[in-house]
Amino acid sequence: MERKKIDFTQLEGTNCYCSAESAAEIRHAFSNLPLEAFHEIGTGDYHYLTLFWLERIREPFVLVLFDHHPDDQPGAFGAELISCGGWVALARQLPLMRGDLWIRDASDFARLDTLPDLPLYLSVDLDVLSPAYARTDWDQGRMTLDELSGALRRLRAGRRIIGVDLCGGNVPEKGASPEDLALNASTGEALWEIFRD
Repeated sequence: MERKKIDFTQLEGTNCYCSAESAAEIRHAFSNLPLEAFHEIGTGDYHYLTLFWLERIREPFVLVLFDHHPDDQPGAFGAELISCGGWVALARQLPLMRGDLWIRDASDFARLDTLPDLPLYLSVDLDVLSPAYARTDWDQGRMTLDELSGALRRLRAGRRIIGVDLCGGNVPEKGASPEDLALNASTGEALWEIFRD
């Protein structure tokens, strides 16, 4: 699986919410990138980028979301803006998405056994992890890196994975220290290793 770093921070109308104009630009850019890849999409403010990958899937599939937050809230500004907190609700309207499974902590792992026999798209937000393993600018969960890695390895070993994305972490502009950045980079590398061919 290829590794791709995606950065739309310089595009206006993309931070936390995505305008229709910016969404059109991003969809065009994504059309030239491989779907079956490990996509690093930046901070949690850009988690809605997952929706644009899901829109490109051309077969029935299931989304598995490792995230401290469900990201399925109604849009605060109506349907015009896609948001980092509401993109899952929009994804549920995709005709080929047959379901989604939200994994918030290790106690949810048993639910992985209930997934239908369909290809999976995996989306991981670092805020699912305890601050011992990642630093974000959102409230965080309690999962360990070993727990998350084990669940991802299990899915990769037994299922067809259409694509993976990783978001979360913090940036210096929001108070991230060099230690925070180093920890997040180390965790990102560990997760990438699971999907490296």
